[in-house]
Amino acid sequence: MGWFTESGYWLSRLVFLRALAAVYAIAFLAAALQFRALIGEHGMLPVPRFVRRVPFRRSPSLFHWAYSDRLFACVAWGGAVLSAAVVAGAADAVPLWASMLMWAAMWALYLSIVNVGQTWYGFGWESLLLETGTLAVFLGNAHTAPPVPVLWLLRWLLFRLEFGAGLIKMRGDRCWHDLTCLYYHHETQPMPGPLSWFFHHLPRPLHRVETAANHVAQLGLPVLLFTPQPIASWAAGFMIVTQLWLVASGNFAWLNWLTIVIAFSVVDGVRAADVLGLPKPPVLAAPPGWYEGLVLAATAGVLALSWWPARNLVTRGQIMNYSFNRLHLVNAYGAFGSITRVRTEVAVEGTSDTGITPETVWREYGFKGKPGPLGRLPRQWAPYHLRLDWLMWFAALSPGYAEPWFLAFVARLLAGDRATLKLLRHNPFPGEPPAHVRARLYRYRFTSWRQLRTTGQWWERTLVREYLPPVDLDSAARLVQP
Repeated sequence: MGWFTESGYWLSRLVFLRALAAVYAIAFLAAALQFRALIGEHGMLPVPRFVRRVPFRRSPSLFHWAYSDRLFACVAWGGAVLSAAVVAGAADAVPLWASMLMWAAMWALYLSIVNVGQTWYGFGWESLLLETGTLAVFLGNAHTAPPVPVLWLLRWLLFRLEFGAGLIKMRGDRCWHDLTCLYYHHETQPMPGPLSWFFHHLPRPLHRVETAANHVAQLGLPVLLFTPQPIASWAAGFMIVTQLWLVASGNFAWLNWLTIVIAFSVVDGVRAADVLGLPKPPVLAAPPGWYEGLVLAATAGVLALSWWPARNLVTRGQIMNYSFNRLHLVNAYGAFGSITRVRTEVAVEGTSDTGITPETVWREYGFKGKPGPLGRLPRQWAPYHLRLDWLMWFAALSPGYAEPWFLAFVARLLAGDRATLKLLRHNPFPGEPPAHVRARLYRYRFTSWRQLRTTGQWWERTLVREYLPPVDLDSAARLVQP
C-alpha cells in the first residue's frame, strides 16, 4: 500500500517520539518522588483502600492484583528508566515489534498509576499523555516510514485539544468575549511562574491582544491542520509559539509541552530538514503486513471511539477534561472555561503550644510552588508536576475540593510524617512535630511596580477568614475519612 506511509515525516516523528518519551520520564519521576505521601500505603488517599472499593473493570490497573509501596516504586522508577532509554534511542535500536512493546509498556505502567491516583491524578494532561502514548505505539520506529493513518490521528488529537479549549472558553466566561480574561488570569492561575508578575503588569491593550491570539490559535488554526502542506505546518508552528508563551507565563505541568510535542508531528519533515540543513530522509523498507493490519485496526478503533468526544464538541453542555473510557483512549479536553477574578490561598500554620491563647506564636509551612512568603518570587516547575500545590489551589476555591484529603494532610503534619514533609519547601518544626495545626484563607494580589521597588515583595495579602480551626493529632485523626 503505497499510500500507507510517508517518509517525509521521518524528522517530525523522531522529534515527536523522543520528546514524548521525555514527557513520560518526567511523569514517572513525579510519581516516584511524590506517591508515598499522596497514595502510598500510609498516604492521604491510600491505593489499598481505593482498590478495595473500586473494581478492576472501573479502573484497570496492575495494582488491583497486588500493591505495596515497593511495587509502586518499582513501577514508577522502571517507567522512568524505560522512558529515558527511549529518549536515548533504544526504541530505534530494536526491531519494530520490540519498539512497539516498549511504548505499550510505558502506556500500561502509567495507566496503572493514573487509574489508582484518584483526585491527585484528575488532571486533563494525564489523559492527554495516555492518549498520545497510545498513538505512539503504532507510529513505528527508524526501521519503517511513518504511517499516514497515525499521523492523521495525531492531527485529530491536536484539533480536539485546541478546538475543545477554544469552544469551552466561548461557551463560558463572558470575559473571553470582551477580551478581558487576561486582566486576571496571570495573577489568579493555579501556579504562577517567575514571569507571571511581569505578564500581569503588561498594558491592558496587550492583554486583549493575548486573548485574541488565543482565540485564533484555538478556534481558527485547528481547522488548518487538515489542509495541505505547508499550510498545516504553519498552523502547527503558530500553535507552538502560543504554547511557548503559556510556558513562559505560568506552570501547567506538561500540558503545554505535550501540546508542543503533538504539534511537531504535523510539521513537514522534508521542509524542516531543508531549513535546518539536515540530510534527506533515509530510504526505509516497506512495513510488514502484520504492522499495517495493526495500524489500520487501531485507526478504526480510534475513529469509532471518536464519536463521543466529537459529539461533545458540538453540544451546548460541553464537558472538558473527560475520559469516555477507563483506558483514556480518546478524550475530551479544555481548560479555563471560567476565570477566577480573586486569588485566595490557604496558609497552613503550626504551633508547639499545647494550649492555644491569643499570645500563641504560629509558624507557616512553606510550599514549593504555590504562593506563600510575600517576598518569594514564584519558581518555574513545569513540566514537572507538584500535585499537592495544585490541589491546594482548588482547596482555596472551595473546601469541598479538599474534603477527601486535607484533614489527612494536616494529620500527617501533626505526626511529622517524613514523606509528607518532603512535599514541602519549608518545615518550621524540624525538631518535633507541632502540637496544633490550623489553616487560614488569605487573598493574594501581585504588588505594583512601586511596591516592588520599595518593599521587595512580589505579593501582598489580606486575611479573609479562618479555614480550619486549630486541631491536634487526636482530633485530626478522628476527623479523617476511614
